Amino acid sequence: MSATIKDIARLANVSHMTVSRALNNSPLIKEETKRKIMEIAKQLDYVPNYNAKSLVLQRSHTIGLFFTSMVNGTSSSFLAEAIRGVNQGIGVQYNLFLRGIDDFEDYASVHRRRFDGIILISQSERDDAFIRHVREQGIPLVVLNRNIGDDGVANFVSNDKEGAYELTRHLIKGGHTRIGLVEGIAGYKSTLERQEGYLRAMKTAGLAVRDEWIAEGRYDVESGYLAMHRLLSLEERPTAVFCCNDDMAIGAMKAAAETGLRIPTDVSVVGFDDIGFSRYTNPPLTTVKRPIEQLSVMGARKILELIEEPAAGGELVLLDTRLVYRESVREL
Repeated sequence: MSATIKDIARLANVSHMTVSRALNNSPLIKEETKRKIMEIAKQLDYVPNYNAKSLVLQRSHTIGLFFTSMVNGTSSSFLAEAIRGVNQGIGVQYNLFLRGIDDFEDYASVHRRRFDGIILISQSERDDAFIRHVREQGIPLVVLNRNIGDDGVANFVSNDKEGAYELTRHLIKGGHTRIGLVEGIAGYKSTLERQEGYLRAMKTAGLAVRDEWIAEGRYDVESGYLAMHRLLSLEERPTAVFCCNDDMAIGAMKAAAETGLRIPTDVSVVGFDDIGFSRYTNPPLTTVKRPIEQLSVMGARKILELIEEPAAGGELVLLDTRLVYRESVREL
């Protein structure tokens, strides 16, 4: 006969609930207790019966990872970091369901019997209807990436506004006064916050912001490429361009090269996010590191806590960004 949770509990001298939580990698269990239980389970060749477990606990053993969109405004590198962080946080006890909110005509299929918990990586206020639905269904919820301003929801975000401010200040300290901006998708919170950081730095330094130096983008390489071509065609072009993510910065660098300009000798380019490719561009890209994987790990651990203790409540956690100095900026 195979070992059971009760067998492990008896040998570990703890309750079967403690064993269950430890095997599910619950953050509520001390690491020392967790290691002891895992060692006993290994010695007994314990194999969990997920079907029986789901019936008893009325759980699906599925966590939903939702994005505002998995196509529009979500780069492949951002997607990979987020998924990697969540996977690391939840371990192997839960299945992960991925979907973009924009894939749904309605949210009828999102209910408590299907999801034990939901992690939402949000970009836009348009997600608020989805958030309301999830809360009405009584599904534990964690929101990452956007401050939704709700004390009742666990919310983990990076300080993009401050990161954009520091990045623009870095350009200004290097002698740049004509600084262009390639924005992200209109209506996205990240677009607004990075624009606010840029504008605050320019205003603090007493520098003018001309409308023609601000170009629309869509957080993809092509939009950065097209925006840079427009900025470089101006009679008085910027000496430096702040792209609101690294994908657009990579497109901007290609446009500069096609125009016959050298980076950073003729024009400086900076990005945001610090994706893996940013260190391999020519030259390597100066950017802002966002703690996407760290946010995702924290969000995953929080959702496990909320599944075990739904009354744990909401909180807002703000993580700092970090300026990454590379070779795409020239001091004038």
